[in-house]
Amino acid sequence: MPGLVSVQQTPPQTPSVPIFIPGDPTRINGCSNKSPSPSNSRTRPGKKTPEKVPITDSSLEKRDLGPFLLKLARDTMASGENPNKALDYALRASISFENCSGSGHGVELVMSLHIVASIYCSLGRFEEAVPVLERSVEVTDHENGSDLALARFSGYMQLGDTYSMLGRVDKSISCYGSGLQIQIETLGESDPTVAETCRYLAEAHVQAMQFDEAESFCKKTLEIHRKHTAPASLEEAADRRLLALICEAKGDYESALEHLVLASMSMIANGQDNEVAAIDVSIGNVYLSLCRFDEAIFSYQKALTVFKSTRGDNHPSVASVYIHLADLYYKTGKLRESKSYCENAMRIYSKPVPGATSEEVATGLTEISAIYEAINEPEEALKLLEKAVNLLEDTPGQQSTIAGIEAQMGVLFYMIAMYGKARNSFESAIAKLHSNGEKKSAFFGIVLNQMGLACVQMYKIDEAARLFEEAREILEQECGSFHLNTIGVYSNLAAAYDAMGRVEDAIEILEYILKVREQKLGTANPDAEDEKMRLVELLKDTKRTRNRKGKSLENLLDSNSNRKKEGTKKWSGFGFKN
Repeated sequence: MPGLVSVQQTPPQTPSVPIFIPGDPTRINGCSNKSPSPSNSRTRPGKKTPEKVPITDSSLEKRDLGPFLLKLARDTMASGENPNKALDYALRASISFENCSGSGHGVELVMSLHIVASIYCSLGRFEEAVPVLERSVEVTDHENGSDLALARFSGYMQLGDTYSMLGRVDKSISCYGSGLQIQIETLGESDPTVAETCRYLAEAHVQAMQFDEAESFCKKTLEIHRKHTAPASLEEAADRRLLALICEAKGDYESALEHLVLASMSMIANGQDNEVAAIDVSIGNVYLSLCRFDEAIFSYQKALTVFKSTRGDNHPSVASVYIHLADLYYKTGKLRESKSYCENAMRIYSKPVPGATSEEVATGLTEISAIYEAINEPEEALKLLEKAVNLLEDTPGQQSTIAGIEAQMGVLFYMIAMYGKARNSFESAIAKLHSNGEKKSAFFGIVLNQMGLACVQMYKIDEAARLFEEAREILEQECGSFHLNTIGVYSNLAAAYDAMGRVEDAIEILEYILKVREQKLGTANPDAEDEKMRLVELLKDTKRTRNRKGKSLENLLDSNSNRKKEGTKKWSGFGFKN
């Protein structure tokens, strides 16, 4: 986490949780190897922390007990011997400071709360850290002073990190934004540390797939770094790499290529060979998107040579390049070469070298599975996805990632007609997304639609209709009524209503769909023609003619939601859409 007065490197994917230390802001970043204690009374090797402290709850009201317990908590935490004991000391210290509120212990109370939250996070108890950090922010909101401003900033950023580990990206972004506002008010808009917080926000927005906001914050970061660092600095190179990623996601490949070339030149000037190779991989990805295949192969091979010489033939970075080459050869129709590179990557992932993380291996397996799915080998793709889920199950902060993998497994099970397993996979993914606060995202709506399709194949039409209705509401909100994904859900819902005997409801939805398709795609479009044939079939059954006026979607769906089921259930006369 960036401090108020010190420039730190971009944190790794799973950063240590920072702790606020008044008077020593250079130690805010949890990646520091120094003791979190601002004093020199660090626990020395061989010196054991006291096993017991004779303290009762009534004695916690003594004014001098809080600082003593806080020192014990810091020393025990620094020794790394017993985090639970450190947690106990920190909790007792926070209670003591709370009891002595108004006695000038505001900073110490915040410090003890930050230490409690940090220990909770180190134990993987992120949910318990959240209310503690919220309390630390609440305490500092009522007081002023530079130390309290620093504490409030640290609290918001630590809370943002914790929400990020829980997969709650929206709340994480909100906390980082609050921290940035405090930092700007304290230090001004052009301070170097403001750039680090802006980068935090840019990365969070990328994770949320909010690329316009991410680009704005990343450009602000680059602007500040160019003011305060030498030309072709490492900071500027890192900013340009992130900007390239954002531009590539937005489809602006030429701008992405420009940023990557400039970043590569900066890394070459600083002698960062491995970073140059990583940028070469990104350049290869952009060339692949531009269908400049020969240049993409050249970039990948350059990176592969460097990674092999500096990291060894069995390093995950080598496997990653193999996957990129496999994808390229698949897209150029060379399936034998594609599978060969996939097998080389799997050989490396099957025996990961020391230092390889489970997230790194799981990501690689997921990417290989996508290639096997594309070449129509879903069983092999499923095996790889199952391995990826097993690797991530016990990793904190990976619930959203696991949900995405389970949703893909559901699609593959559906492809091979294992509808029960497909439904179970989608249900598990939906539960994880719901618990992470992603129940209103477009992806959540799409998974609901896919689960509904699996239910149809299992003859659970009532459940399918309920899922289609929920998916419809979400996609209307997130994508709009005219988006193709939303229209597809309307079509599935109409088919479900027909299968349930709600023919009138099905006809009205289908008339609206056809009207939209004819307006947007033209009457000769195959999709519009298909919908017209379905509508004609239903109208024949009811001996009606098409109502070309149509209803507004709002009135149509409101009336349908209040209409009772009519007739007996029957199978739909038209199909469902994926």
